[in-house]
Amino acid sequence: MQLNGGSEPVLDANLAIALDALLAEESVTRAAARLHTSPAAMSRTLGRLRRILGDPLLVRAGQAMVPTPRALALREEAAAVVRRITVLLTPDTAVDPATLNRTFTVQAADLVGAALAPALLELARQEAPGVSLRMRAEELEAGPALRDGRVDLEIGSIDHADPETHVEELVSLRMAAAVRPGHPLTRKPLTPARLAAAEHVVVSRRGRFTGPLDTALAEHGLERRVSAVLPSHLAAMTLAAVSDVVCLVPAAPDGAAPSPLTAPAAVFGLHLLDIPLPLPPLTIGMAWHPRHAADGAHHWLRAAVRQILRTPLNSA
Repeated sequence: MQLNGGSEPVLDANLAIALDALLAEESVTRAAARLHTSPAAMSRTLGRLRRILGDPLLVRAGQAMVPTPRALALREEAAAVVRRITVLLTPDTAVDPATLNRTFTVQAADLVGAALAPALLELARQEAPGVSLRMRAEELEAGPALRDGRVDLEIGSIDHADPETHVEELVSLRMAAAVRPGHPLTRKPLTPARLAAAEHVVVSRRGRFTGPLDTALAEHGLERRVSAVLPSHLAAMTLAAVSDVVCLVPAAPDGAAPSPLTAPAAVFGLHLLDIPLPLPPLTIGMAWHPRHAADGAHHWLRAAVRQILRTPLNSA
């Protein structure tokens, strides 16, 4: 604390830290070394403290300096003040997951949620038993859910983030054709013509009938027949499991271990076929508002999502 032009005290955290160092070390030189400054600068700071507190604080006794009674009385309080300042100004990124008691709201497509929720809840049971998960469906338009705090984390194909939003790419996947066991497409090598001749179901929240596969087929002069458009990947997989329609699902790149996002297709018993056409990769990422950037609990959530979506199924 120091005084301004009147008599009101002005908080100066640096002076409190210097006072603590001087009273603990009982030496200008050692206090300067502790705070990584010069002895001359520390001597000037001691002079300021003497004027503010109206006490010499440290006085010469032969070759050493000894504290005054006022300094001895202030020593423990000065140390406590510095500890409180340190806690106040330390980023809240170091958190014990076991002490968390929080509900996280995650916005994701149903396929991402189906792949993420079981593993995330299991990880929470092991590390953070006080954590609960609320899954929200994707919104049709780029809404302010992250900005206004209705959503803690968005996971999926992030293509509509606000300028201030933090976005991190997690994994890049390819698209595969998912069909029921014994589907006619499984009997011979899959060609663009055979794929186009099959009946298809498209997943689109906006009700669109076409996508990148139609563009790739058109380059070969082919056009597929889409018999249904559904807003849910899981609904499309259900239809593919009980009929001859083909649905597209994300899968790991060739030669890589299976992706957790392929697990729901396996649950439905679907057979994945490589698509013999060049399709753009599907990038899955996560997005969060800057208000959560330094939050320790949110750090745990993001680390958990990274661990789950980047972990191959055969090494989990």
